[in-house]
Amino acid sequence: MSGFLHLIVPGSRFRLLTNPAALQTYAFNTGVAKHLFCRTCGVKSFYVPRSNPDGYSLNLNCMDRAQFRSIEIRAFDGRNWEENAAGLAHLSQE
Repeated sequence: MSGFLHLIVPGSRFRLLTNPAALQTYAFNTGVAKHLFCRTCGVKSFYVPRSNPDGYSLNLNCMDRAQFRSIEIRAFDGRNWEENAAGLAHLSQE
């Protein structure tokens, strides 16, 4: 387990605040998911998930939780990912 707490957002609501050259991309298996790591420390703070290739999954553990009014953490059956992936779909709030 990586300790990654997923916060899935639409791509239109994501803004990278650092130089993209500071990141390394890794893709495996289907190649749809794009895992982005810090080139310096190796932390994976966000990535483009296979379940939402038009959005981002942000690692809540890498964020300042004070910026949220509330946080609801829901359990997810990752062992049976294919059967449960539709439940990860982000809800566009544009």
